[in-house]
Amino acid sequence: MNTDGHVIEAAGLRRSYRGGFEAVSGITFSVGRGELFALLGTNGAGKTSTVELLEGLAAPSAGTVRVLGHDPYRERAAVRPRLGVMLQEGGFPSDLTAVETVRMWAGCTSGARPAAEALELVGLGGRAGVRVKQLSGGERRRLDLALALLGRPEILFLDEPTTGLDAEGRRDTWELVRELRAAGTTVLLTTHYLEEAESLADRLAIMHAGRIVATGTPDEVTASRPSRIRFVLPPEVPASRLPLTLRAAADGQRVEIRTHELQRSLGELLRWADESGVRLEHLDARSASLEEAFLEIARPGTDTELAGVL
Repeated sequence: MNTDGHVIEAAGLRRSYRGGFEAVSGITFSVGRGELFALLGTNGAGKTSTVELLEGLAAPSAGTVRVLGHDPYRERAAVRPRLGVMLQEGGFPSDLTAVETVRMWAGCTSGARPAAEALELVGLGGRAGVRVKQLSGGERRRLDLALALLGRPEILFLDEPTTGLDAEGRRDTWELVRELRAAGTTVLLTTHYLEEAESLADRLAIMHAGRIVATGTPDEVTASRPSRIRFVLPPEVPASRLPLTLRAAADGQRVEIRTHELQRSLGELLRWADESGVRLEHLDARSASLEEAFLEIARPGTDTELAGVL
């Protein structure tokens, strides 16, 4: 990752709608050149409203945003040719073929790649002559991505890029995104697949109720959450026999230990089991996942001022 300067900068960014609803409530973040930054949040968290401000589709109600050094709304002509945007749904003419769709789009794109090259990039080379209405949902998502890549963008906005793809298609898309990033493309990703963000992102931000409540690398965000150890005790061994230093929650013989010191707690548990002659069935120990961190932050009633801010 090359972070020689920031290509996206947002400071105190707000966006309000008629009726007084504030979808984005004063957020500040930046994205470095060549970085893959994931913007996460539940439905209604403010992700889409934020991305539309970055893409120059609307002006902020307050605060500032700069993309490649420009105001993306007021200086749209200077910014738009350098961006690639993959929307959640492209809305292509259904009777055009895949290659006709790309050629039509290329006519509106400066310095467009050849249509065949764009289709090959996303694995649709063999489907060039197929009408859009005959493409599967996953293939239409690949066509969306092909159009976003037509102009060799410096910044690529990906909005739920793998929705509708099977496991193989999702992995292929991940690999293509990694290659683009390695070649210097900056990527801003929104996704509901937390595994996708954990696998791809250099850094991420989690939005909740219009605010950024956690930001950092995936490891930094998950490190703030406890690891867990799960196991099943034999019927004759009550959970009360566990060492008092291990804070355990039990449901019958099923036990879960939450800890910020996984190695120490696991070692203590295994020593106790060995010395007591207790066999721990279905033993599973793992660090917190991004999904667990996300769900804890996004659950109803979370204090948006305090939740996992890094």
